[in-house]
Amino acid sequence: MNYIGGQWVEASETNSNINPSDTSDCVGRYAHGDAQNMADAIDAAFVAKDKWRWSSIQSRADALDKVGTEILARKDELGELLAREEGKVRSEATGEVVRAGQVFKFFAGEALRLAGERIASVRENIDVEILREPTGVVGVITPWNFPIAIPAWKIAAALAYGNTVVFKPADLVPASAWALSEMLSRAGLPDGVFNLVMGRGSVVGDTLLNSPFVHGVTFTGSVSTGSHVISTCASRGAKVQAEMGGKNPLVVLDDADLDVAVSAALNGAFYGTGQRCTASSRLIVTKGIHDEFVAALTKALKETKVGHALDDTSKIGPVVSKSQLQQNLDYVEIGKSEGAELAFGGDLLHRETPGFYMQPALFCETENTMRINQEEIFGPVASVIRADDYDEAVAIANDVSFGLSSGICTTSLRCASDFKHRSAAGLVMVNLPTAGIDYHVPFGGRKASSYGAREQGSYAREFYTTVKTAYVNY
Repeated sequence: MNYIGGQWVEASETNSNINPSDTSDCVGRYAHGDAQNMADAIDAAFVAKDKWRWSSIQSRADALDKVGTEILARKDELGELLAREEGKVRSEATGEVVRAGQVFKFFAGEALRLAGERIASVRENIDVEILREPTGVVGVITPWNFPIAIPAWKIAAALAYGNTVVFKPADLVPASAWALSEMLSRAGLPDGVFNLVMGRGSVVGDTLLNSPFVHGVTFTGSVSTGSHVISTCASRGAKVQAEMGGKNPLVVLDDADLDVAVSAALNGAFYGTGQRCTASSRLIVTKGIHDEFVAALTKALKETKVGHALDDTSKIGPVVSKSQLQQNLDYVEIGKSEGAELAFGGDLLHRETPGFYMQPALFCETENTMRINQEEIFGPVASVIRADDYDEAVAIANDVSFGLSSGICTTSLRCASDFKHRSAAGLVMVNLPTAGIDYHVPFGGRKASSYGAREQGSYAREFYTTVKTAYVNY
């Protein structure tokens, strides 16, 4: 069921949620709403916005803290649910659930910390106040790869700053979205403050984007869909925030600690089945360490088990869906046709249960101009690019249309410090995987990766609030 105006509402259609680790396992059947469901949810959020805007900050903090506490208390149960529907291995799924709980608790505190400014005017006997007010009704559109963490950091921020929410999750992962929404339905929010509508993006999503009663839309997903979201919102003057992907570099210099570099590459490129917008899919390695690095990473991949997400010996789970699996395999063939050398993997795997299993693929002897190095694959596929020296490595790292995350493995303080400034990315990691972030600091990228204000931490207020300047003559 969808959750609209404080009530659980039946939908005319339902959709099966299939476990990618075992396609014979149906996690459940979930509502597929229509345009009218979305219109009703928007109306409910619009009616509720003034009541929530003027609610006490303590009531907001209490509601968010209650949800955060329940998420953390149910982390094992919710982690198993997430692993079943999305395919993350249990440890990663549980970690994501914990992150969602932490996010809600952080924004519970943010509800109490929102401040304006009072400054002197350049004119005599006049005071100036800079106030922050809620954006209004916020549409939240989230992807399938982080089915509870990304909704958490959007919804919690929106509610903390006094906005009402209409939440449209990805079709592939309704279970985590529904579980989160059910907790929010019991958090003490007034009717209409939070609403859930599950359904096809072409139906309920476009209704959300085009509504004049939706004042802002926050989106995470593909570049193509993000471009549509941006243009639609811009055409009617709504605020928009979009996170759309990456083709992230991990630079490995000759002086790097090999174990650190291999660990960062293995984690950043292949964990989470490579289905992370921050995944390090381009491994740019200087010539002095190149061969040793490729050999060590290949050995590590051979020792990494791909299996059922709920098998605690698995390090990498299945791909999320049949169509995503086929896309990954197609890119492996594209890499071969471009002349890249397949150093490891890239094959379809068969396990005890029917699922979307793929052996991680590692290419070497690649050029940065190849499609496999320019287009986001969003799977366990990474390429090694050889560089002559640090300067060439940085140039290659920046030579792509995306700019979300980047990393460098080096023991040189000079190179690490220089890379932090020269990297054309919103996130920079030194001797760490490119995929891995904290929840209390800003998240976002440059170029085709991001549009609009940053997410997470106190910087989230830039999207979820609107600034007003007030002058008073005494």
